[in-house]
Amino acid sequence: MSVVRELSPGWLLDHLSFINKISYELHQHHEPCCSKNEPTSSVHVDTLHMDSMSSFGASATCIASTTKPENDDGGNCEMFIQKYVFRSELFDVTKPYITSAIHKECQQSNEKEELVNDVKKEISISVNGKKRKRCVVFNQGELDAMEYHTKIRGLILDGSSQLIQEGLKSGFLHTLYEKRDKYSEPITLPLDTCNLSELCEMAKHLPSLNEMELQTLQLMEDDISVTEQDLFLRIVENNSSFTKMITLMGQKYLLPPKSSFLLSDISCMHPLLNCKKTYDVIVIDPPWQNKSVKRSNRYSYLSPLQIKQIPIPKLAAPNCLVVTWVTNRQKHLRFVKEELYPSWSVEVVAEWHWVKITSSGEFVFPLDSPHKKPYEGLILGRVQEKAALPLRNADVKELPIPDHKLIVSVPCTLHSHKPPLAGNIPAFLLFTAKGN
Repeated sequence: MSVVRELSPGWLLDHLSFINKISYELHQHHEPCCSKNEPTSSVHVDTLHMDSMSSFGASATCIASTTKPENDDGGNCEMFIQKYVFRSELFDVTKPYITSAIHKECQQSNEKEELVNDVKKEISISVNGKKRKRCVVFNQGELDAMEYHTKIRGLILDGSSQLIQEGLKSGFLHTLYEKRDKYSEPITLPLDTCNLSELCEMAKHLPSLNEMELQTLQLMEDDISVTEQDLFLRIVENNSSFTKMITLMGQKYLLPPKSSFLLSDISCMHPLLNCKKTYDVIVIDPPWQNKSVKRSNRYSYLSPLQIKQIPIPKLAAPNCLVVTWVTNRQKHLRFVKEELYPSWSVEVVAEWHWVKITSSGEFVFPLDSPHKKPYEGLILGRVQEKAALPLRNADVKELPIPDHKLIVSVPCTLHSHKPPLAGNIPAFLLFTAKGN
């Protein structure tokens, strides 16, 4: 189960378990076929560790097996099966991200929060051996952040503590002392070499194609003729019951059964709109602008105007649930609630938080750190129609959404991997897509 424990404050999730429940199996037929009279062989399994740098960016481990199912002619044809599972080391967060030295600095800096009611405080600093007094003034953004943290701190701490205690009781979480023998040496992982962001940027500069050329590409059972150019600027679907492997710029990607994707920049959304499908749940994780992104140049960010231009009204089904991941910057939270959702005719119905913990139940950052918090927010809203429209299925009742819930989990060490919202928590967060 992906949900380790459910309590009134929220859920303790096993993100790794959720990923591995997806059937990442590659099925390959091998010729020549065996004789009709040859008995079917038993399945044998070997564990293989793929070259993660050249295949899945340190994310997957492969288990291979061979079987001989009966074909249409009554004979036996050898089938090679590869099952991929996510590397558990990527969730081996045994210690908080922050070091002891930085933690001490954070503790010293916590005095800033005492200034919410007294904005100015005189402190002494030494300059060239002389002391002088300096007046520290917090800007409005810092004051808003302090006020917001004070408001939700109790909910975060009390709810997380309850779920963490249940995790320790169940054995899902372990104290550092219990895990010391199991993980005696630190695990070094290769750098994440995923180039999807570069591919999307490349797709944006490709010449425009007409609607015929932008038709949906359906991956066939044994289709090995798909080129990289075929995958850009169009919906690619895997309607089979098995995983498909595609290669882009020398890197291999797994496409789960009954799934699809669009490899494009948001400036080219018409292939998705041309599918004429609407969605009951839409989850958005925008690349928000912040100082860290500017300094690291890790990825491009979107301006508020660009985020507004995402065609949610055209993609949303009646009563669609829209979920937006937001950083802790108050400017972004206000933008989503006061500008973005109203522009999409979406009404804010709840604000939840993802709390990131270690495998021993500690916050990955000190809860009161003035720099980084161990939680992130997600804003939930419902699409509001001008005229009341019935739900597609009259037998399905719209479930009420709690004002506040916590999603507590050990985060993946790969950048910006969010916890699952589908298949493990209430039905109003199930991902479905239907055509009108």
